[in-house]
Amino acid sequence: MSTRTAFERVRDVAADADRPVLMLNLNQYTAAASFPDGQAYREYMAALHTAVGNAGGRVLWRAPSEGQVIGCEHDAYDEVLAVWYPSHRAFLDLRHAEGADAMFAGRETCVANASIVALPAEGPGLSPV
Repeated sequence: MSTRTAFERVRDVAADADRPVLMLNLNQYTAAASFPDGQAYREYMAALHTAVGNAGGRVLWRAPSEGQVIGCEHDAYDEVLAVWYPSHRAFLDLRHAEGADAMFAGRETCVANASIVALPAEGPGLSPV
């Protein structure tokens, strides 16, 4: 599925039956990020937390990957983040949240490859307490 088609599906949910959503972010970082202790990575994470918070969302947790068990070599990720949004619309509006420009600039510098998986934000551990 193309990125455009995926965003259209999120827009359809936002328009028809919006509800909270958990975005599972699988990130592979660039050498410039110097994950996990590099300055660029730390600035990107600070900007991400700020922008997501200003969009009404919340980073529930972040965890470094301990290695890929199954999958293609290009699918090896460095970190997984669980980001909760009160609605699909809030996720779509992240681009316009205060601090988003800094977050997206940091993403450009730090993220080499990413997959974001939309999950229903219902059930234990899937929504903020």
